Order: sequence, then C-alpha cells, then structure tokens
Amino acid sequence: MEFRPCIDIHNGKIKQIVGGSLNDQEEKAVENFVSEQDGAYYAKFYRDRQIKNGHIILLNKKDSDFYEATKKQAILALQTYPKGLQIGGGITPENAEEFIRAGASHVIVTSYVFQDGMLNYKHLDNMVKAVGKQRLVLDLSCRKKDESYYIVTDRWQKFTDLQLDLDLLDNLSEFCDEFLVHGVDVEGKAAGIDESLVSMLGKFNKCPITYAGGVHNFEELKKLKILGNNKVHVTIGSALDLFGGPMKFEEVLQYINEEHK
Repeated sequence: MEFRPCIDIHNGKIKQIVGGSLNDQEEKAVENFVSEQDGAYYAKFYRDRQIKNGHIILLNKKDSDFYEATKKQAILALQTYPKGLQIGGGITPENAEEFIRAGASHVIVTSYVFQDGMLNYKHLDNMVKAVGKQRLVLDLSCRKKDESYYIVTDRWQKFTDLQLDLDLLDNLSEFCDEFLVHGVDVEGKAAGIDESLVSMLGKFNKCPITYAGGVHNFEELKKLKILGNNKVHVTIGSALDLFGGPMKFEEVLQYINEEHK
C-alpha cells in the first residue's frame, strides 16, 4: 500500500467536497474545506516529499464559467511538479496532449470512455492511441445500486450500466496503466471506508489501484490495508490536516511506510 496525494479543484479553488454533492447547474457542492493556497503550493508540498502518482481532478465541466480558472490551477500544479502528478476531469484525445506537455505523468479518464451509460471501446481505443497505455488511468469511481457497484460519470452524477467487478477490472486492465476508484457514497463524509468495495479491489492483481473515500482515522487506514491485502493504494482528503482534518500528514506517511516494512 502506498499513499497517493490529491489536488481537487472546483470553481478555481483547491477544495475537499462531499463526493456525491456536486451540482453542475448551480456550480455548487457541499464543501468540507476550501484552501487559501494555490495548486503550486500543494504540488510543491508533494514534490518536496517525493510523493508521486497523486491525482489532480478538475471538478468543473468544460462549459462552466469557472473551468478556465480551475484549469489554470491544474496547469500551475503540473508545471510545479513535472511527471509527479496525474490529471483528470474532462480529458479527451483532443486535450490530453496539452496536459501531458504541461507535466502530467498520466491522464485520468471516465466520461469520455463511459458514454450514454455504456463502455465505448472506440473512445477507449482513441485514448490509448492518443497517450499510450502506459500514461492512461481509468477512473472507475462508483456508487452502490441494488447491492452492486456501478461506475458513475459526469463528476459522479450519472450512473452507467457497467457493474464494477473483477471481470470488468480484468478486461479494462489491458488498456491502461492503473485504476482510480472513488467510493462516491462515502467520499468526503469521514464515516469510514466502503469495506465491501475495498475487499473486492484487494482481490485484483494485474495493475495498481488507488482507492479514495472514507478514511478519517488510523483505524480505517489499518482496515483498508487488511481488506485491500496491502495492495490497494490510498488517497486521503478531508481527514488530512493539510485540508483541515485531524490526521497529521507526516504521521500518515510514517504509518504507511512502517506498515510496508
């Protein structure tokens, strides 16, 4: 298990939000934390500690009045930590190269590949051709429905018909370098990890998976390590002191490093 940092950007600000609360029409979300610092500050923070493979997520759609301000913060972070961060949010074959040139190690894709509730293999192939399998991360963030997990798109607002299970992970691993999975039902709520989701992810072996959602204390971090078979990497947002939470960043790193030994 490794620690993977995050920089979530909404309306031009670095934020931590409740995952299922985004509303594109009103440009609003339930906020846990809004930073006074910019993207460069957080990128430098991670760079100075040599923590790689974190993700930047643009939480405004492209036609939003706030998109350019959000994108500006993302580019600032990428330029501050070249090849150290991944980026997602509205990524397509047409704009992916711009973010790669700005310094992204990978691009993270959901909505372009999962359209109209289905997996669009032509679009997936287009993304692989645009950036290469080795620079593509598929965001398989999901919500529970009828006791199963389904991939959600458009900033976690729309359900697809695709059930997230080991067969789908196996299939999609042929096209990407790794997966990012937000447990959207628990994201930003500091109410504990999605245990059944993490248990399922911990059974997969073919490529790295980063999980986000619900880690708010060291007991939950330990639970994630056990249920994820020490293979599922972790992102912690609202619970970190870096974002106003109770968990000290340096202690989290120390805990994970010690547990790795």
